[in-house]
Amino acid sequence: MAVVTEREGRSGAWREGSWKRHLRERIIKVVLMACAYLSVLTTFGIVFVLIFETVSFFREVSIFEFLTTTEWSPTQGSFGILPLVWGTVMVTIVAMTVALPLGLLAAICLSEYASERLRSWLKPALEILAGVPTIVYGYFALTLVTPFLKDTILPNLGSLNALSAGLVMGVMIIPTVASVSEDAIYAVPRSLREGAFALGATKREVATKIVVPAALSGIAAAVILGISRAVGETMIVAVAMGALAQISGPLEPLQAMTAYIVQVASGDTPRGSTLYGTIFAVGSTLFVMTLTLNIVSYWFVRRYRENY
Repeated sequence: MAVVTEREGRSGAWREGSWKRHLRERIIKVVLMACAYLSVLTTFGIVFVLIFETVSFFREVSIFEFLTTTEWSPTQGSFGILPLVWGTVMVTIVAMTVALPLGLLAAICLSEYASERLRSWLKPALEILAGVPTIVYGYFALTLVTPFLKDTILPNLGSLNALSAGLVMGVMIIPTVASVSEDAIYAVPRSLREGAFALGATKREVATKIVVPAALSGIAAAVILGISRAVGETMIVAVAMGALAQISGPLEPLQAMTAYIVQVASGDTPRGSTLYGTIFAVGSTLFVMTLTLNIVSYWFVRRYRENY
């Protein structure tokens, strides 16, 4: 009789512990789901505010004028966004000219050539660049890179210009391109490398003709991620590139869309005015650009992804 009672006690304790575990699991599930839904609702909230304010802006300004004219001077009634788009695209091109080759070569070096000991400290050292505040990069471009280029190579370079901002921005983006590309390259199966070595391929041939093509979808995602990072960068272009909305070369001051948003948002612009609405119109344009890049990245990864 005592044995039966002891077994019943153990069974009751097990059921009580199982019920408590089940309750904890349900609470954790609810909390995690709430966090996920909160992220989605925050995104929808941002999009809703952008759309609402942008529609209000286009009730006063022609969308055709906004998208096609080449003069941006909201205080004087000119709302052609093309100069801002040009400045953003120009500095992005300069930045990716630096970040793409250096980031990809760094990824190949880390994955294919570096020893484990070298890789253990080289990769964290490279990723330190991503931890430097962007305003520091901006003042670095303004106080060091621009004077150096002006004194050595380009005497006609302006104190504020897109070239210096783009070069420094490219250095900032290197860790993004290198890290994502290295992960994609490192994920290529070892059997592909060994098969190429067995056929007599050199290490360079394996890296450039076998590994990189096999990891192309991941590398493309890294490049598009770097472009999105450059398009959305604020402080470097606000400090080192200038605030002159014009369509010209990288040696002259230009203005990016993010820099314009900072300029207006940091002033005393009255809420509800047309000038205030330009912030959301420019922000919506920037949102569409980055969304398009993300869609292209998603399509490219799905289209060219290799399953091993």
